[in-house]
Amino acid sequence: MNRQIKIRDLTLRDGQQSLFATRMTQEQIDRVLPLFRDANFYAMEVWGGAVPDSVMRYLNEDPWERLEKIKEGLGDASKLTALSRGRNLFGYNPYPDSVIEGFNRNAVESGIDIMRIFDALNDATNIKSTIKYVKENGGIADCTVCYTVDPRFSKKERFLGFLKGKPLPRKIFTIEYFVNKAKELESMGADMITIKDMAGLIPPVKSGIIIKLMKEEINIPVDFHTHSTPGYGLASVLTAIINGADIIDTSIMNFAGGPAAPAFEIIQLFCNKLGVDTGVNLDVIAPINAELKKIREELADFDSYQIFPIDFDLTKDSLPKEIDELFDRAIELAKEKKERELLETTQAIERYFNFPPPNENVRLAEVPGGMYTNMLAQLKQLKLEDLLPRVLEIIPSVRLAAGCPPLVTPTSQIVGVQAVNCVQDENAGKPMYTSKSNQFVNLVKGLYGKTPTPIDPDFREKITGSREEIPYDPANYKKQENPELDEFGGVRLASNEKEELLLELFPSVANNFLSSRIEKRYLAEIKAIEDEKRRKLMEAKAAYDNMSEEEKKVRLEEGLKNYQWTTPRKKKKD
Repeated sequence: MNRQIKIRDLTLRDGQQSLFATRMTQEQIDRVLPLFRDANFYAMEVWGGAVPDSVMRYLNEDPWERLEKIKEGLGDASKLTALSRGRNLFGYNPYPDSVIEGFNRNAVESGIDIMRIFDALNDATNIKSTIKYVKENGGIADCTVCYTVDPRFSKKERFLGFLKGKPLPRKIFTIEYFVNKAKELESMGADMITIKDMAGLIPPVKSGIIIKLMKEEINIPVDFHTHSTPGYGLASVLTAIINGADIIDTSIMNFAGGPAAPAFEIIQLFCNKLGVDTGVNLDVIAPINAELKKIREELADFDSYQIFPIDFDLTKDSLPKEIDELFDRAIELAKEKKERELLETTQAIERYFNFPPPNENVRLAEVPGGMYTNMLAQLKQLKLEDLLPRVLEIIPSVRLAAGCPPLVTPTSQIVGVQAVNCVQDENAGKPMYTSKSNQFVNLVKGLYGKTPTPIDPDFREKITGSREEIPYDPANYKKQENPELDEFGGVRLASNEKEELLLELFPSVANNFLSSRIEKRYLAEIKAIEDEKRRKLMEAKAAYDNMSEEEKKVRLEEGLKNYQWTTPRKKKKD
């Protein structure tokens, strides 16, 4: 094997977030760390994304402690990766440099080697400050180009747009667009580039072309990240490998497939046939997968698929002849750029391993799986689920009006919620955009950054009241309060910088978490004091009970002699 490729394992962050709502406890993570320590993955994504919020909100655990315990358990066996949204960090709203600097410094100090930074608008200026602070603190800046698709319009919509003098755009997110974004990020100091296809919408031929061109145009490593929701993931990873990707993102089998990334085991089988060395210690993969299967069973309440892949050990098990031939055929089809046949072949491979089938609704609608399910849930709550086809129909026009943001978190949710609002307005006989979310208003206003296409000033005025773009101004940022809690002895809600950062990034969740922890500690301290008093009292009583009658009499006389008798003084009369 001459060529090498690096593997970034996503199991403990993206894998559990995509499949089990980020519900892995620290105890469950601790069980697999010794095995992962021996796996020799280039990197492991273990933090960021939904992890800091979820571990506080649902598990009552400290996000910083989670990261530090993972670092302690893994040591330097693999580089640790976190995911953040650049200037937005984990939420919708931008933050001033003081918060961005503090977060990234503490993340690196607590164990993060690689900070993967993305911006939902692909606005590189929103990534710039994070690059600076990550690198100043000794971390690696992994800058992402978010993959997305162009809005899909019908011929009728295009014709009407032409008649109105507002022709609809045909190509926005071209291959050149993504390559140029990578070049821009490299010029800003990126140490590596990730093509981040969070919706799994990148088809295999296109993934191969983008990788090939990026490798020709930039001089830093290129990572490929995708998901399996619409059925493209495995084929697109294969073409990325063939076309020179330096790093590939995968998850261990029981935490892979469906809305998660493709399975490492299947990628390894392809690499074996391609003569590509991943450097992974294959002896520990099956034991890791076996333990993950137990954990997945424990997380059944959060597992929306309940479909387990077959047990497969890369070091012992062989494939049936007809399945082995599918791997060879897939490689040939990928090299020949025969996309339809390639997808049929890779999906047949995934069926053999018992992964969930492609989500046809997501594939046809060309929206992320999370966006699709969020819209459906919103409509079901309103008992208006029959309006979903109309919502999907108007998403392109809502998106275009808002500057055509990529359909990635959180802009996919912003566009999806607004599309539902517009259909509700229409259904109630009101003009569209009568109902507007605050996030949609801020997006159109310009608070989140530059959109890929300019927003019509008339539309901006209609939504925000201003024709002019109003960018984010850090001078308007209001720091979260850190009150003294008199009921718990006057301690501060956040006692150190890391806790203060949790308050800044997750105000309500962190408030509840920190308050609960302080109350628990306070009650524990009171209990400890009371327990100590009881212990001393019991010791004194036991000592007294063991005395002879003569000793008890002497002790009583000594006590009476030492007792200071006092009488209250009478108050003098005025």
